[in-house]
Amino acid sequence: MQAFYTYLTHTMHYPVKAKEHNIQGKVFISFIVEKDGSLSDIKIIRSVSEDLDAEALRVIKGSPNWNPGIQNGKPVRVAYTMPLSFALASR
Repeated sequence: MQAFYTYLTHTMHYPVKAKEHNIQGKVFISFIVEKDGSLSDIKIIRSVSEDLDAEALRVIKGSPNWNPGIQNGKPVRVAYTMPLSFALASR
């Protein structure tokens, strides 16, 4: 997970329009980690705004492969739901 958070730090950008309108919140996104580590069935579970949702989807779709779940020594598909937080610094 640490590698994923590093990826987020370097990849996720706050959308300009959302920043201008002071839109903040957590976008909840779900996906399946396949046996080969690729991500599929990526969708927004809880929306904040079109701009933040689009950025969350872009970042997850561009994510490097994950480590698949392991059950009885074999890779298995795993469903994840993850919050991606968008917060503006206080002035």
